Amino acid sequence: MPVASSGQDSSRDDEQRSEKPARQIRLAGRDVQQRLFHKVRSMYEDGGTASAIALELGLHRRIVGKWIRLEALPERNRMTPKDSTPSRFHIFLERRWAEGFRNVRGLLREVQVLGYTGCYSRLAAFLSAWRRPAKVENPSSEIPATFGVMPCDPDSGSAISPIVAAALCLQPRRLLTRRQLAKVEVLKEASPDFVRMRALAMQFRGVLRGGRADKLEDWIRDAKSSGVYAMQRFAQTIQRDIAAIRNAVVTPWSNGQTEGQINRLKALKRAMYGRAGAELLRARILPIATTS
Repeated sequence: MPVASSGQDSSRDDEQRSEKPARQIRLAGRDVQQRLFHKVRSMYEDGGTASAIALELGLHRRIVGKWIRLEALPERNRMTPKDSTPSRFHIFLERRWAEGFRNVRGLLREVQVLGYTGCYSRLAAFLSAWRRPAKVENPSSEIPATFGVMPCDPDSGSAISPIVAAALCLQPRRLLTRRQLAKVEVLKEASPDFVRMRALAMQFRGVLRGGRADKLEDWIRDAKSSGVYAMQRFAQTIQRDIAAIRNAVVTPWSNGQTEGQINRLKALKRAMYGRAGAELLRARILPIATTS
């Protein structure tokens, strides 16, 4: 019996592993799916088999088998909004909003007559976006309205996530692996902003590690004139508390260890909230207390 149970567990794990890429494809953006679809079609037309394509791109065999039989990627099926969703009454709300009636509770009563079963807060959140007109106080620091499509990883063919791109900005070339270097080159080719961000990140790393507080003002000036919104905001933020930042550069002391332990404690509390008692929490915290 234990052997049979082990076999069932392994087969279940295999099913879960095979379903994971399929779920990632479903959750991916339309542009990512479109690129993958064209890649699959191109590889298939070049003579590749469905199994080989699925193995190389990390896709599920069923997805590849479905895509190679299609000429174009089909549109997603969208669910009809429910009665509890304000978007179901979008046309009516938009008309009343254009007429100048913008009282949320009044609109709530009106859509409830039409069949709306949701709550006030959900309707208020839906209408809040209509209350905020586009307002630009400083055009030079305006957030771009649209962002470019993230380039594909040359090894896997999937889009490089913004989190990975941000992490690659902070690592010097000597600490990068071959795959990471390939991603950096692809990002540099696709985005001039990435080139400027990485250069500024490396420069800031040098300021911190070199203990040169006199270079801090130069870096802030370069970041503000870089044209990269994230770097401009970061420079403005550290300038508000420039004395503390200067001390962090020139002094050897740091409260990083304390902040790290606090972060671990909060993570444990969030993970256990509503699921375990004080005894288990104490047992998990004690190792932290003894090591610190």
